[in-house]
Amino acid sequence: MKRSITSRLAGFYKRPPEGRLVLLREMGAASVEAFEHLARGGGLPVALADRMSENVLATHALPLSVGLNFLVNGRDVLVPMAVEEPSVVAAASNAAKMVRGAGGFKGEADAPVMTAQIQLDDVPDPASAAARVLEHRERILALGDASIPRMVSRGGGCRDLEARVLDDALGVLVFHVHVDVGDCMGANTVDTVAEAIAPAIHAITGGTMGLRILTNLTLRRRVRVSAEVRDEEVGGAEIAQGIARASRFAELDVFRAVTHNKGFMNGLDAVAVALGQDFRAIEAGAHAFASMSGKYRPLSTWKRAPGGLVGEAELPLAVGTVGGSVNAHPGVRAALELLGVESAAELSVVMASVGLASNLAALRALAGEGIQRGHMRLHERKRELPSVPPAAMTAAREEAT
Repeated sequence: MKRSITSRLAGFYKRPPEGRLVLLREMGAASVEAFEHLARGGGLPVALADRMSENVLATHALPLSVGLNFLVNGRDVLVPMAVEEPSVVAAASNAAKMVRGAGGFKGEADAPVMTAQIQLDDVPDPASAAARVLEHRERILALGDASIPRMVSRGGGCRDLEARVLDDALGVLVFHVHVDVGDCMGANTVDTVAEAIAPAIHAITGGTMGLRILTNLTLRRRVRVSAEVRDEEVGGAEIAQGIARASRFAELDVFRAVTHNKGFMNGLDAVAVALGQDFRAIEAGAHAFASMSGKYRPLSTWKRAPGGLVGEAELPLAVGTVGGSVNAHPGVRAALELLGVESAAELSVVMASVGLASNLAALRALAGEGIQRGHMRLHERKRELPSVPPAAMTAAREEAT
C-alpha cells in the first residue's frame, strides 16, 4: 500500500481521539472501513472473540495508540501501538523525532525462514543415523513441500535439513527443517512439515519418535536495525555520553541487561499486540537470542560517534501480515492499514525500529532527569479518571447495603 503520508504530526497529542481520527482520515492513512471500525471505539465483537478463544466471557481492551515521527528506510510510517503502560508511546515517538533528524531508522530482514524440530531418542549410533538421513535430504524436503502445496505455490517451501546429535550415549538426535513461510508468521506451516517428514526420518534412524514442533529461536529469520542521533537532539554531548555509558553497563552486567532489553521490548511488544502478532513467541526468541553467547546480553547498543550516537539492534523476529489474528480481527486489519507495510519483512524492520526508539528514550531519561519524572507525570493521568464499577456490580452493592 504505497501512500503519501507523514508521521510528523505536530500537536497530535493535543487533539481529542475523534480529532486524531479525522486528521488521519483526511490524510488517507487507511480505508473508510478501517476508520469506521476505529470510530466505533475499535474492539472485538464477543461472538467473534468466542470463535477465537475458549470459555469467552467478554473482551478485554487496551488503548490503541499511534507512534509518530517514525522514518524507516526513508518512508514515513504511522505505527499502531497497543499498551497499557504510560509513557511508552510518547517516549518512542519522541525518540523517533530525535533520530529523524539524522535520516531515521535503517534496517533489513532475513528471508522469512522458520524452523521446526524432529526429536528422536534411543537412536543407535546417532551420528551415522544422521548421515544416512541427510543422504535422502532432497526426497525428505520434497515430502515436506507436498504437505504445504499452497505455500509452495506462493513461492515458499522447504529450504534445508540439518541434524544435531544432542547426546551420543543416550542416542538423542534432532533434525531441523527450515521452511520459507512467505508473509505468514509460519508456526502452523512448519509444524505441518515436521509431522509430514518425521515418519520418513524415523524409518531411517530407528529409535523412539519424540517431538515434532517449531522452535521460536528463529535464527534464520533475524532483523537488524540501526540509527544515528546527533548530540543536540538528545540534550548535548554530556547526555549522549551518559547514554553510551548506560548502554555499556548493559553489556557488562546481566542485571542491567534484563531491564535494558525490557525497555527495548516495550515498544516492540506494543506494536506486536496492536498487529495481532504472537508476542509471547517474540519475547521467548528474543531473550534466548540474548543468551546465546553463554552470557545474557543486550539486544541493542548505543555507542559514541563523532557528534552523536549510533544505535544498533539485532534479534530473531517471526511476524506475519497474513493468517491468524491478522485475518480474523477487524482491529488488527485496521492497524495494519494504518501502518501500510507490504510484507512480513518490512513489518519486522518497523517493529525493531520501534524497539530501538524505546530503548533510546529510556537511556536518555536515565542519563538525564531520571526515568520517573516524565513517566510518573503520565501515570497521574490515570489517577484523574473516576473509578466507576460496572453497572451490574454497582447494583449488586446497592442491594447488599
